[in-house]
Amino acid sequence: MHSEFKFQVLTTDGEARRGEVSMPRGVIRTPAFMPVGTVGTVKAMYLDQVRETGADIILGNTYHLMLRPGPERVARLGGLHELIRWPHPILTDSGGFQVMSLSGLRKLDEKGVTFKSHLDGQLHFMSPERSIEIQGLLDSDIQMQLDECLALPAERKEIERAMEMSVRWAERCKVAFGNQPGKAMFGIVQGGDQPDLRVRSAEMLRALDLKGYAIGGLAVGEPQHVMLEMIETVNPHLPTEKPRYLMGVGTPDDILKSVARGIDMFDCVMPTRSGRHGLAFTRRGKVNIRNARHAEDMRPLDEESTCPAARDYSRAYLHHLVRSNEALGGMLLTWNNLHYYQELMSGIRKAIEEGRYADFMAETQENWQRGDLPAL
Repeated sequence: MHSEFKFQVLTTDGEARRGEVSMPRGVIRTPAFMPVGTVGTVKAMYLDQVRETGADIILGNTYHLMLRPGPERVARLGGLHELIRWPHPILTDSGGFQVMSLSGLRKLDEKGVTFKSHLDGQLHFMSPERSIEIQGLLDSDIQMQLDECLALPAERKEIERAMEMSVRWAERCKVAFGNQPGKAMFGIVQGGDQPDLRVRSAEMLRALDLKGYAIGGLAVGEPQHVMLEMIETVNPHLPTEKPRYLMGVGTPDDILKSVARGIDMFDCVMPTRSGRHGLAFTRRGKVNIRNARHAEDMRPLDEESTCPAARDYSRAYLHHLVRSNEALGGMLLTWNNLHYYQELMSGIRKAIEEGRYADFMAETQENWQRGDLPAL
């Protein structure tokens, strides 16, 4: 444990980096996958279970927690860690993405954004300063700047305007964040699918000397090759001694390829959302447990897994639970998925340490391509 926020790269294999983020509430082994705990819960999971899958850090959402139970209330209750019984690091996003995507009515200008709650239609205002204030009330360990996240495709002029304003908002967030020992504020590189705008954003944010840098505005519908090109464009312009976080990504294949390009941190709702909808991630690829082929299959999802949900429950039972809309089905598949994601991250870290990351990637992708067990 460290009294200050500290990141170090322990070893590299090509562009892939094995490192550690150390802070008062714990050590985050990188590359890291952060399960999404939107409203103070990783959906369908006990947080003790989330920890047991291997998660060092979870993500909370400023927008949702601002609407309920409210940041001032969370602060009165001892902060988010105390409220949800998670004593380990928490990263909070700024709320910018949700404001842009969920609120039906919004007015955005230099001061900030006024928006209607998707819950009750009530008007709210969020400025860069208020976003950081909310994250401080939540007492999160890593706080994100407020930015404007555009959906792609978008006009270049709009992308440039949003990118430049996001940089100005980053400057204001840095001032609002001040000096918080043991905590960090990350900037967010924007610029859509325009390489030169991405580079400008990265260089202007680098000049702010923040403790970490995220790449935002990807995984919003663009093809994977565009996302990877943007990572390759941005990373040379980010400091090598600071963590790099690819926001909202992604599939296991996205993660493998992004690690190979120097990304350290990821988050995505995919493993939890997929679990609630009957889709399992396994070392043999994706399994749609709703499919009738599983109805009388007494084999587990993966007989070699160390996760009880994957190893000890039959496909037939999981199929029955999901088709019956039983909550337990979503719970077991979410458990399986989060375990698989953390197992993948553990394998990634070990492969980088051993200097065999390219081989690990190839073996993992080959197993996915072989596919699931044949039907009985």
